[in-house]
Amino acid sequence: MKVGVLVSVVVTVLLTVVLTNGVTTVVGNNSNALGNIGLVNMSCNASIGPWDAGGADKGKNDASNLKEEQRGTVAKIISIGQERKLPPLAWQIAIQAGMTESGLRPLDYGDRDSLGIFQMRPSMGWGTPAQVTDPVYAINKFYDVLLAVPEWEARRPGESAQAVERSAFPDRYHNWEAMAAFLIGELGQVADPAGCGQSNGAFLPTSVAAAKAIAFTREQLGEPYLWGGNGPDAWDCSGILVKAFATADIQIPRVANDQYMKGGAFLPVREAQPGDLIFWATNPSDPVTVHHVAMYLGGDEYIHAPQTGDVVKISKINWDYFELMPLAVRPGV
Repeated sequence: MKVGVLVSVVVTVLLTVVLTNGVTTVVGNNSNALGNIGLVNMSCNASIGPWDAGGADKGKNDASNLKEEQRGTVAKIISIGQERKLPPLAWQIAIQAGMTESGLRPLDYGDRDSLGIFQMRPSMGWGTPAQVTDPVYAINKFYDVLLAVPEWEARRPGESAQAVERSAFPDRYHNWEAMAAFLIGELGQVADPAGCGQSNGAFLPTSVAAAKAIAFTREQLGEPYLWGGNGPDAWDCSGILVKAFATADIQIPRVANDQYMKGGAFLPVREAQPGDLIFWATNPSDPVTVHHVAMYLGGDEYIHAPQTGDVVKISKINWDYFELMPLAVRPGV
């Protein structure tokens, strides 16, 4: 049996991933083959990676304390986000900001002239008092400003909330991270909103490490391909990814076929999430023939350093291309 086929069989037989309510449960049918891992439960936020212990319970418990008015505000945030076709990460940021600023209530008072769900100040150009206390206006205005924040999708949700609000207490927004993710799953009907990247069409990085790696790779867009290139101004396909994940303190092998075999955890390529690595080989059943690697971005797009004469760029994936490897790799797992 070819090595690639063997790996695919082992992954399929040994690992069953069950995604429910933001909890990823990895069940090993043979604990010895998995290094005696056995049953592992990991709660994580798709945009930042694992929570602190108890994070998933914290989210559920915090949400259980909300009043009907507060849950109604959450529903409006989600509904408007859906109407605008914004990813669930945007909803999460708005929920965290609203909970921090007003307890998710359209207040008619606040510090100085701050008003409404997000404590927007009319004197600072956010709108009239009547507008900023109108939940629909306030939510849309929040989203408008969020979308203008550079790289907001690559940041921790609370950091993006702070970029909009510009609070004197920037760390407060993180406290509601678990609750916001839980509510997106409960009210937004998003499968596994707080899971490791399985977000029902939302293109979220699988962890804070993935977000950093994506951000680094995007910064190199337009730089030339160079065989064996390790930067800082020219790259080959595997060299750029080594440096990208190094920014997140994750070490992966230098060459593409080693990155496939030793770079992280396997998952079916069609389940790849932003930050995962995808590969091409002359013979997809034999990892030794892997000749190209790229970083998946979501939305059928990937970023890579293609070949001599080309530059680092974003391309559309052909899922049916015969050289595409059947498995993707998630570094750092």
